[in-house]
Amino acid sequence: MLSDIVKSTTGNKCPRCHQGKVFENNNPYSFKNGLAMRNSCSACDLKYEREPGFFYGSMYVSYALMSGILIIWFLVDLIWLNMDAIILMTIVTINMLVFFPIIFRWSRLVWLNFFFKFDKKLRDT
Repeated sequence: MLSDIVKSTTGNKCPRCHQGKVFENNNPYSFKNGLAMRNSCSACDLKYEREPGFFYGSMYVSYALMSGILIIWFLVDLIWLNMDAIILMTIVTINMLVFFPIIFRWSRLVWLNFFFKFDKKLRDT
């Protein structure tokens, strides 16, 4: 189950069939359409947005992932680096800006996986 969520999230695949792409482009850093989502799966026709505002919940997942970046940097600084607070804050801010496109996509894909489970029968057909 967890491996299905990881495959779907890291591979930009539909959570139900693992064949169709959720986002238009596999490159999250593409300025043209890196954050553009499809309306439905091209393979199993799963409609991604169940209702208006469906992806507001993915903000909680995004918050958890961004907090993870902060916690990791805080622990690394506390145990090994011992930097000034302003330097640490600058490094964390730059990391969050750099990882934003990935976190945005992963949070939406994880949120989709909360509601749609992988169906092996759809993949095999």
